[in-house]
Amino acid sequence: MNNLQIRLVQFSSAIFKAFAPLIKDSLIEPAIKQIVRASSSVGANYSEAQSASSYRDFHNKIRIALKELQETDYWFHFFMKTYPDISKSC
Repeated sequence: MNNLQIRLVQFSSAIFKAFAPLIKDSLIEPAIKQIVRASSSVGANYSEAQSASSYRDFHNKIRIALKELQETDYWFHFFMKTYPDISKSC
């Protein structure tokens, strides 16, 4: 694992730990699942890009990782508005 892969694992782990306690609220559960999926997908796609079969394959996987990061950013801001105290967990 390279340095960025390690940091991406730490990132998705921090998201999981911060948002998992909120899953008790069935209304917000789908959004929590989305942020956990998106944040963990960033690292998974980056890791997959490391063994890409071509430059195009590498570029595609990095673009997917970026899209997942942007989705994570959206959900993070959504939660900051909905649960302002969550920022203390991150």
